[in-house]
Amino acid sequence: MPALKPTDFHATIRWLGRVPEAGKGLRSEAVERLELGFEGPVGERHSGLTRASCSRVLKQHPRGTMIRNSRQISMMSMEEIAAIAERVGLATLEPEWLGATVVVEGLPDFSHIPPSSRLQGPDGVTLAVDMENRPCVLPGREIEQEHAGIGARFKPAAAGRRGVVAWVERPGALHLGDALRLHIPDQPVWAHIEAVLR
Repeated sequence: MPALKPTDFHATIRWLGRVPEAGKGLRSEAVERLELGFEGPVGERHSGLTRASCSRVLKQHPRGTMIRNSRQISMMSMEEIAAIAERVGLATLEPEWLGATVVVEGLPDFSHIPPSSRLQGPDGVTLAVDMENRPCVLPGREIEQEHAGIGARFKPAAAGRRGVVAWVERPGALHLGDALRLHIPDQPVWAHIEAVLR
């Protein structure tokens, strides 16, 4: 029996980017096509089968421990970027300031699609969603370079709207305008989730 259920929800790719391998900032560069291998986007700083653990997983691993890289791709939605921009007081926020890899449109409540969902492209390229991406201060630093006094507003404004991180399950290419179909895990919500989240 299939473990993933295809849905009628689709997300259209509106922006693609790549964080250069060299450099320290989070800023990405716009591209029209993104080639994906098992290690992630080709020529991207966050690519790799493994990564050093960070503050997000300190409850599981000491900082710097080599772990599987489930954060190869940073995905956001146009709708949530617009909502963040409104909350920080800007007309627009550019995806490159946010270090985005893929920006989509048309999938409601994008940051909260279920973990382990798949987003599949026309050629079969498949992205496996790890989980919601928590806001950090790094996009704020990029925003601050463009709009002094605004950068610090990003982290609180992006709570619940920062998109998701994903890894490449099946290599292929992404293009502007491609439609990604959402497939979700075919399982009930864990009965004890509220006890854990209290």
